[in-house]
This record gives sequence, structure tokens and C-alpha cells, in this order.
Amino acid sequence: MKQKLLFTAMLTAMASTYGVNSVAEQFSIEPSVAQKLMDKIVEQETFLAKINVMPVDELKGEKIFGSVSPLLAKRTNTKVGERQTSDVMELDNKFYELFKTEYDTHITYEKIDAWAKFPDFRDRYAKYVRNAIALSRVNLGWYGTHAAPFTDAVAFPNNEDANKGWLQQLREFRSGAQWFLEGSEDGQIRIGEGGDFPNLDSAVLAALQMIDPIHRKNNDLVAFIGNDLLGAEQAVLYNKQGQTPSEKERIANVLVTKTYANLPVATPTGFPPRGLLITSYENLSIYWQQTSMRRSVMDNPKRDRTEDYQSINEGYIVENEEKAAGFEFANVKIKSGADWV
Repeated sequence: MKQKLLFTAMLTAMASTYGVNSVAEQFSIEPSVAQKLMDKIVEQETFLAKINVMPVDELKGEKIFGSVSPLLAKRTNTKVGERQTSDVMELDNKFYELFKTEYDTHITYEKIDAWAKFPDFRDRYAKYVRNAIALSRVNLGWYGTHAAPFTDAVAFPNNEDANKGWLQQLREFRSGAQWFLEGSEDGQIRIGEGGDFPNLDSAVLAALQMIDPIHRKNNDLVAFIGNDLLGAEQAVLYNKQGQTPSEKERIANVLVTKTYANLPVATPTGFPPRGLLITSYENLSIYWQQTSMRRSVMDNPKRDRTEDYQSINEGYIVENEEKAAGFEFANVKIKSGADWV
């Protein structure tokens, strides 16, 4: 009985927060409340807090941010013409498109019974849901390739069919002119001694050269590198120099602070293990339609659980594709003994 009372109290509080009589029927969330909820989701994941997560009015429209143009200085002969202003953001009429995304969850009666002892049951449940949404959103940004009418978790285990993520936006930009869709003649990109790139430094430097020269020297660029690539680099150092405890500690410390091609390194949550991407945090965005957030929470005794249905229209945006470049992670191979795997 206690668990029933706790869950009923939670639903009553939710209804009060959203300004509805009951959350059992689907309702639209007011934009002001939706913004607060989105802020709480962003707080769950440090990567989301570093990029742009912006509300927009329309399903389709022009990008918001672009990137700052460094080519602003000029001089005008006002005797023959007027001075002309420049747009400080390079948007060039580039557009975005949002797609409906469902973040539906449930909690079993058994779990409710186990959690009934916690006085913060409501907050605990809400935090779990927000954290799951945050992680799913970031993962989709890296792996999403298309927005299918109906998603298939078996065929696309990384939510590849739920939306077009940041990497897919780059794949489609200029038909891959700034994206290594293929490496060597057999379509592989070998990173390691004897490969296409002998080490990560050379690989990162090659990716950096694909970025438009205007943005190549920006001090906000970051090299996002997957754990498999970092691990392979670490293994090489250990094999060569890590025979003593002091050397192992030194190598570990170097790897923590190491830069590649003079760029700081980060491995965001969910980033492909063999991924390599150079861009800035502010160049990556998630747009969401502020009037599209809908929710419904209902009891389902037929499945011994309570179900929480949430949906929102959202999209993944690379503000300026010319300020981003990387390798196709599915084609990357690393050295394992004498083999490339």
C-alpha cells in the first residue's frame, strides 16, 4: 500500500508541475516548463552542457549559430561607394530539420516496491529517466544515420535509424569532401606502425588539414578520439617503455595530459571507440521544438508496470561543416600483433 501511495503522490505532483488535471492522458508541455525540463536533462551529461541545446519554433528553418567569421577587417573608398557591413556569423542560408523522437520508459511494480523505502522516490525516479534520455540523446548524435518512419532496434542497435546525428551531417556535406569515407585502396584506415598513419598524432594532423583553412587555427578546436584508438596508443608505449612501475606511472600521466597535433583531447560519452573528429563544442548543436514536448504516465497492470511516454521533435546540427572533419570510424583499423583488426 505504501508504494501505491508514493507513486500516486508522484503523479499528483507531476500533474501540478505541468498544470494538468491528470498525467494519465497525453498532454503538451508548456514551453516555459519544457525549457526547465530540458535544462535538467542537460545537467545529467557533461557533454550536453558544453554544446548548444536550443529551443526553436519550427520543424524546419535556418541554423541559429553558424560560426564567427575571422575575415572582418576591410577598408572602403567612401568617395566612390558606401561602407558595407558584414555578418559576423557564417550561416550562408544553411538549414536544419527536426524529427519526432520518442523517449518511452517504464518502471516495474517490483522496482516500485524496492524503492518504496526511499523518501526521495519521486526525485530518484525522475533522475533515472532524465539520465537515460541524456545518454540516449548523445549516443544518437554519434551513431544516427537516418530518421526511419519506424525504428528497428534489432537491425539498428545503436539507434542509427532514429535521427541524423552530427557525423551523418558531415558525411552528407559536400558528398564527403571533408570526411574520410574511405582510407586506402581497400577502404580501410590503418592507424599504427606500418599503416596509413603511423600514430595518432599523424592521424589527427591529417584530419586537421581537412578543416577549412579559415578555421584551422581556431583555439577552440578539440580532437574527439575514441577509447580504442587511445588504448592502442597506450599499448604501444607500455610495450616499449612500461617495464617498470615508474615508467608505467609516467606513461599514464603523459596520456592524461597529452595533446595530439597540438589539439586538446576529449572522449565524449558514447563516442565511437574508433572515432576521430575535430571540431569545437560550440559547433555542435541539438535543436528542439519548444511546443513539441508531450508526455503521458499511466499504470499498466497487464504488464505489472507503470509506463512513461515522452516525445519531442529534435535534430542534430553541425553549425558550420567547414569547421569539422574526421575519419569514418567503421573503416578504422588498429594494429594487433601483426594483424590489422
